[in-house]
Amino acid sequence: MKSPRRLKSLRASVAREDIVLVNIWTICNIFVKWHNILKFWKTIDGIMAGSFVLESALQEILIVVKPSEVDRLTRLNVINYLKGVVQTVESLRGATVEPYGSFISNLYSKWGDLDISVEPLSISSSDVRSRKLDLLRKIKKALQRRGVHKLEFIQWARVPILKFESDQSISCDISIDNLLCQIKSKYFLWISDIDERFRDMVLLVKEWAKAQGINDPKNGTFNSYSLTLLVIFHFQTCKPSILPPLMSIFDGNIADLIGMQSHASIETTCAENIARFKRERYSRNQSTLSELFVSFFEKFSKIKRKSAKHVLCTYTGNWELKRSQSRWMMTSSPILIEDPFEQTENAARSVGSFDLRNIAETFQETHQKLSSVLSKKSLIPILVRPEICGLLGVRAPQRDLSRLQQQLHQMNLDSPPSSSVSANRRRK
Repeated sequence: MKSPRRLKSLRASVAREDIVLVNIWTICNIFVKWHNILKFWKTIDGIMAGSFVLESALQEILIVVKPSEVDRLTRLNVINYLKGVVQTVESLRGATVEPYGSFISNLYSKWGDLDISVEPLSISSSDVRSRKLDLLRKIKKALQRRGVHKLEFIQWARVPILKFESDQSISCDISIDNLLCQIKSKYFLWISDIDERFRDMVLLVKEWAKAQGINDPKNGTFNSYSLTLLVIFHFQTCKPSILPPLMSIFDGNIADLIGMQSHASIETTCAENIARFKRERYSRNQSTLSELFVSFFEKFSKIKRKSAKHVLCTYTGNWELKRSQSRWMMTSSPILIEDPFEQTENAARSVGSFDLRNIAETFQETHQKLSSVLSKKSLIPILVRPEICGLLGVRAPQRDLSRLQQQLHQMNLDSPPSSSVSANRRRK
């Protein structure tokens, strides 16, 4: 049997060991907590550093792609030149020459083309399309007499177009009596007045889409109009929203009102509603341009899956179910982006099923890359074309030939027979 003194000494020894263990455990816990805190702040630092690099890169891109005053005046000179050409056409005496598209909406880049509508004093309502084609042929001849040879007459398009290149190397698309497109262009200009980030986003997204080869409706991808609608939709659906549903700016199908309601009346209504939205909005979205840019790609990474059952509708500012409208159920297009001004039309009608898959993959890949911490040299080539990389002092990488060859192969499989083959078949 142990003596009381021995037991007391043993208890003291055990107590000392317990204290040591507790202290070691406490020190370990403190170490783990500090380690986690340091790890957290390193992550935050990495995110902030990545965000700073992206924000800086986007601002540098905008400096390069935004047009200067000289670019604006050059386009005005082309418009004045065309006015002189039009007045030499007997049947167009008194006609006006009205620019529209990105130049009027101020969403054009330094290298942007120029859309022009020639507005005759009157057009016979009996055969409007034939009359427009005839006037475009006469403008073509008038341009040829002035020595313009880079001409292309696209007469089978939904809206017939005469394309020509000016002496200043500006590509111009001429149409006849295109009042609806003029109103669309002005509408986008008015929207830009709500938030200055809208214009920057449109310019950045269009340049990115060109760099990635998905801003080419002739080859089954988005036109610039569709890309602009995507940006509008993104600004409508971010939290808090930056833009309202377009129906709150003008309630109605503008295409149905041409000739019934004056351009000035539509402009007045839009101006009043935009002023009210700016006055009454609860809070302003404080996201940086880079944050909006990354979330744009995150949102549309799911565009293929979302488009299977939904329509992207900027008029309501929502993804609408296809089954809610019979006209949407009748179309076979893999993606529907409703034209808010001409609501029976699909702004993305040029996009095919295979092309939509490539588009969705491009959104996904870009989002993944932007979510990583990248240097400026690795960011820039993702966002701009090779020739613009050079202007930004960054070397353009070699194209991914394997993917490019795969896409070309699939396009050849999906493409219709050539015109000569089709003609032979018709003759047979």
